Amino acid sequence: MKKTTLRSYAKLLARVGVNVKKGDEVIVVAELDQPEFVEMVVRECYRAGAARVRVEWTHQALEKIDVTYRSLKNLSTVEEVDRAKWQHRVDKLPAMLYLISEDPDGLAGMNQEKNAKAAQARYGVIKPYREAMENKYKWCIAAVAGKAWAKKMFPNDRASVAMEKLWDAILYTVRMTKSLGGEVQDGIEAWNAHNADMTARCEYLNSLDIVSLEYHASNGTDLTVGMIENGLFCGAIEQTLGGEYFNPNMPTEEVFATPKRGVAEGIVYSSKPLSYRGEIIDGFSVRFHEGKAVEVHAEKNEALLRQMIEMDEGAAYLGECALVPFHSPISQSGLTFYETLFDENASCHLALGAGYTNTVKDYDKYTLEELHAMGINDSMNHVDFMIGTEDLSVTAITKDGRRIPLFKDGDWAF
Repeated sequence: MKKTTLRSYAKLLARVGVNVKKGDEVIVVAELDQPEFVEMVVRECYRAGAARVRVEWTHQALEKIDVTYRSLKNLSTVEEVDRAKWQHRVDKLPAMLYLISEDPDGLAGMNQEKNAKAAQARYGVIKPYREAMENKYKWCIAAVAGKAWAKKMFPNDRASVAMEKLWDAILYTVRMTKSLGGEVQDGIEAWNAHNADMTARCEYLNSLDIVSLEYHASNGTDLTVGMIENGLFCGAIEQTLGGEYFNPNMPTEEVFATPKRGVAEGIVYSSKPLSYRGEIIDGFSVRFHEGKAVEVHAEKNEALLRQMIEMDEGAAYLGECALVPFHSPISQSGLTFYETLFDENASCHLALGAGYTNTVKDYDKYTLEELHAMGINDSMNHVDFMIGTEDLSVTAITKDGRRIPLFKDGDWAF
């Protein structure tokens, strides 16, 4: 991939993704295989006015080694140095840019039960820090082509060709190019137009007073989900409590809302594989009763799926309903990315686990406890899984009893 194009992409992430402003502190989280692109991103953050940019490196192989050799007690401990880092984030509210390039199967074979128990123990310490930062900082998740990921997507190509194809797909879906492998365009201008379109769709949905959503598809999906009173649909661009804009996901095609905890009935079938904790879960279904996932089945990794919904008390409840047209740019690419950031933007999806507190009107006027009492689910998890199909229909039931089609044959009905 041309370095000039990658530099333009780095600039897009700095100026539109996390919207770096003069004096900002920025933390970039990336895999060890990305030094060249990370260097570009750091430079663009400084050019946008950042006062300090820090890089935190991750590596799946080291995570597996840690889980293998450290005791459960040791893995469960949050050391003072780590607490100090979390406190620094609370105090300084740095913008967070997460660059994903991991192997979708990179943690296969790891002791997932041991890892889950350690994560549960650490979460009790980390949760107060996370809550103190809620809706106060800018963040963005974006992608960089990684060799193992590229080979997963394009197994019949040599590594260099697979990498080029993955870069083409990433740049197309984040609107840096006009087509797969096509002409480069002004990504910032394209995102301004995309944000405007998504905002208009949210405004229409928020005018309807929706109390529930009904999902139906020929694969057996038959689900009704209750919505929070005074809840809001959001999409693409978001805003911190301090009034700064950012785009949390690049790419994104979703308009989403937080459903009401405890109000979901029926069954839903996955339409794409789910990458969870470095392993693939595929061919699965989830049955809900009184809002809770009470029955799950999977053709691949059913035990990991069960572990996922048992991470804590809220992990079996819904935290998000997202509407995505089946013929989105990602879906039209014909690719399965084996990465939630992309696959969730190829079709409608749901999320199990934590809901979003900023999807309630005037959310800043309520305490976290009050927002949870309204029906926003609380959990250490937030796991998106794809349910959109070519014949999916989604119908909104409004407060005054109207039935309004939102999706027909997998795409927007308005």
